[in-house]
Amino acid sequence: MYGAYYLQYNSTSWFLSYDFFNMSNVNFGQSTIFLINSSGGVINPSSASLGIMENSSWPIYVTGPYQIIFNLMTPYSFFPGVFVSPFGLIYDVQYVLDNGGFGNATSINPLFNTTPIPGTGPYMITDISENAYVQFVQNPNYWGRNLTQAQISAQPTLDPGHVKNVIVYYKSDDVARYTDLSDGAAQIVDISKSDWNLVLANPNEYSYLAFPNQSALIALISLQTHLYPTNITSVRQAIVHAINYTQLSQTVFDGETSPWVGPGDPTWPQFYDLGNLPPYQYNLTLAEQDLAEANITNMPTFTFTTVAGCDLCVDTAQVVQGDLAQIGINVNINVITTGAFYECCSGDYEQNVQNAAQMGQIGLVGGSLIAPYSLTPGSYWDFFVSNESVDTNQAAYYNPTVQACVNGFTDTSNISSLIGLCTAAQQQIYNDAPYYWVGQMKLFTGDGSIVWQKNTIKGFLVDPLFSALSDQPLLNTVTFV
Repeated sequence: MYGAYYLQYNSTSWFLSYDFFNMSNVNFGQSTIFLINSSGGVINPSSASLGIMENSSWPIYVTGPYQIIFNLMTPYSFFPGVFVSPFGLIYDVQYVLDNGGFGNATSINPLFNTTPIPGTGPYMITDISENAYVQFVQNPNYWGRNLTQAQISAQPTLDPGHVKNVIVYYKSDDVARYTDLSDGAAQIVDISKSDWNLVLANPNEYSYLAFPNQSALIALISLQTHLYPTNITSVRQAIVHAINYTQLSQTVFDGETSPWVGPGDPTWPQFYDLGNLPPYQYNLTLAEQDLAEANITNMPTFTFTTVAGCDLCVDTAQVVQGDLAQIGINVNINVITTGAFYECCSGDYEQNVQNAAQMGQIGLVGGSLIAPYSLTPGSYWDFFVSNESVDTNQAAYYNPTVQACVNGFTDTSNISSLIGLCTAAQQQIYNDAPYYWVGQMKLFTGDGSIVWQKNTIKGFLVDPLFSALSDQPLLNTVTFV
């Protein structure tokens, strides 16, 4: 846990933007890591190492080899849900220490890209070629290899697997993936918009993954609140009323979306769309009235920053470009590499304020689709509208009324009080319009999904976070016809 804290620049909101812990007494860095590793490591710790591990003045500490304590500043009933996230990954820290350590915040140790940390799961990696493939083999020492069928049925993710060898290929070309599927070279593939019609045209051959009506996979468009003229509320209101939702859904997502009102996650109905506000309505007359209120005599050309190689991203930008032209706003689409996008447009709140000019007035948040990083109702609030966001507050939006709700998720255990705070925040966000909430996705990759051969594959499970970590099937759960 402190390794993650160190790699997050020792930020107070290092844990998924949640301000859970009082880190004021924590002093953890290279010298601490060296001390632990040079005096027994975490397996046979010396008294000096134990003094660090069992330091109860720090918010996270151990009482022995089998118990870890998390001391939160305030009660948070959804806390277990944060472990279904990148920060909940369990791995062999001693292996990391023995192989060069964590690295640092600006240069994480790259060794583990090609030398994965060994685990105790049903499959283990035997070969890797970066940007080409990963090869897996069933783990003969898997602790659950002798589970009964009843035990596996009760918890399918513990299944020891049904094939000995698995190869997962990386192929960026959609045609190549579809060809592999149709030729039988691959049994499960990811198909996007360019070949989606071929999947739909062959319902007897292929099945594909679709979400239920309440999906946590969403898309949203940011309107930069620190860059002229989207720093003017009436301009942002004009934009959200000028976008034709039906056209956007049909053109980009094959109509497979449901409207939503952010930032709440619709899979948490208790905290979703408090105040029962409607989605922004497509209304050019209202959009023109909103724009007139801004009283801009020389409207500049807007920049919509998007990511190269992402069809749905560019398609979204083109639809918005056409819609805004109807109210006299010209939009230039700036297509940049994924690396350049993350450098300019996916930092923490302060970075997004400072990088406003590089980001442009408009952008698809995260460069594509967004999924929750934890199974908690505050996840999207923390990311999209908090001044302590570590990642996706691409609009660089902050409002004290809204921040009171964000803080309330960790500051209070009184649900009624929290709902009151967030109802006021919901209305404030709706009025300020820092984002256009595109919709909930029904297809797993927005403009396509995971597709498999009906005559070979019976079924499988996927990552329960719905692609925040991975959109690959859980290999051990794949069953065959």
